[in-house]
Amino acid sequence: MMHGHLTWFLSRFGYVGIFLALAFGVIGLPIPDELLLTYVGYNVAQGTMKLSLAMISALSGSIAGISISYLIGAKLGYPVIQRFAAKLHVNLEHIEKSRSMFVKYGSILLIIGYFIPGVRHFIAITAGLSHMNYKKFAFFSYTGALIWTTVFIMTGNGLGAKWYLIIRYFRLYKAFLPPAISLLIILTLLVLYFRKPKKD
Repeated sequence: MMHGHLTWFLSRFGYVGIFLALAFGVIGLPIPDELLLTYVGYNVAQGTMKLSLAMISALSGSIAGISISYLIGAKLGYPVIQRFAAKLHVNLEHIEKSRSMFVKYGSILLIIGYFIPGVRHFIAITAGLSHMNYKKFAFFSYTGALIWTTVFIMTGNGLGAKWYLIIRYFRLYKAFLPPAISLLIILTLLVLYFRKPKKD
């Protein structure tokens, strides 16, 4: 079912769809971002999409979304967000969780936050609420966007027809594993895949 939806989505909207999905996904719309990126990687492996255009679409969409989130926090402030949370599609419980994590981990959270389901969408809002310097925010968050999009697109590219295995992994990832360990596992799997001898 998921395969069919993703196939329809990419065939209909292509690279523009990738940009829009990730731009709105980062500010909280219920789109399976990681699965989309992994499937994009699979399409790159199949030759139906170009890696360069896929990467540009994904990265620019992620940057657009997280920048909008930052501006929401910086320009509106917590009282306004609290009042209009439903209309802004903002979960105040997740905002509070992000704020406590932001105090504990600081700027590095803008990088690893992409790999934390249910939290990454609100980290940029928290940075805005904290009046974090925009240049500092951009450096860490855009670096995180680059790592995140690259990891999942290249995972899909490496897994090829078995891209769907990421779904099983994600259930474990969301339930048990810290984000840093999860990222390490994905990178290790990719290294092992590309180092194994290829059969003619």
